[in-house]
Amino acid sequence: MRFASEDLKKEHEGILFGLRILERMAELIRSKAEVDKADLAQMIDFLRLFADKCHHGKEEGLLFPAMEDVGIPREYGPIGQMLLEHAEGRRYIAEMDRAISSDAVDLEAFAANATEYIGLLRAHINKENTVLFPMGDRMIPEEKQEELLRQFEDHEEKVMGPGTHERLLGILDAFEGKYLNQAT
Repeated sequence: MRFASEDLKKEHEGILFGLRILERMAELIRSKAEVDKADLAQMIDFLRLFADKCHHGKEEGLLFPAMEDVGIPREYGPIGQMLLEHAEGRRYIAEMDRAISSDAVDLEAFAANATEYIGLLRAHINKENTVLFPMGDRMIPEEKQEELLRQFEDHEEKVMGPGTHERLLGILDAFEGKYLNQAT
C-alpha cells in the first residue's frame, strides 16, 4: 500500500458490507420476521469494535492529526465534520444497544436507529473516500504515509488484539448466509 487511506478504504468495504446485513436485519424486524436478539448484539459488537474502535480509532488518533499537521483544518473543516459524524454514529449504536438490552426489548427502536446509522455511515464513507482521503493523499508526504501504515498495524495489534479484525469480519461472513443469501 502506498497511502494510509488505502487501508481505511479496505475497512470501509467491510463496514459497508456490515451495513447491508444490518439493513436486512432492520427490514426483517419491520416485516415482523424473527430476528435473533443474539445476532443483533453481535452486529452491535461488530460496529463498536470494527467500525468505531478500530477504524475510527485509526482516523481520530493517527490520520486526522497527520492531516492537521499538513494544514487540513479541523475546526470548521472536513475533519471536524467527520468527528461530529463519528459521535453521531456512536449515539445510534448506543440506542440500538439500549433497544435490545433492557427487559422490554424494543425491536422497532433498534430498526429505526439502525436505519439512521446506515444512512449516516454510507454518506460519511462516501465523503471520506471521495473528498477527505484524496486531500490527505495529496498533502501527506510519502514518509508519513509509510509511518501511518505501520501505526495502523500497531493499532490493530495493541488496541484491538491479535486476530480481532479477522474474528469480527468472520461475524459478517456468518451473517451473509443467514441474512443476505436467504430466500425472500
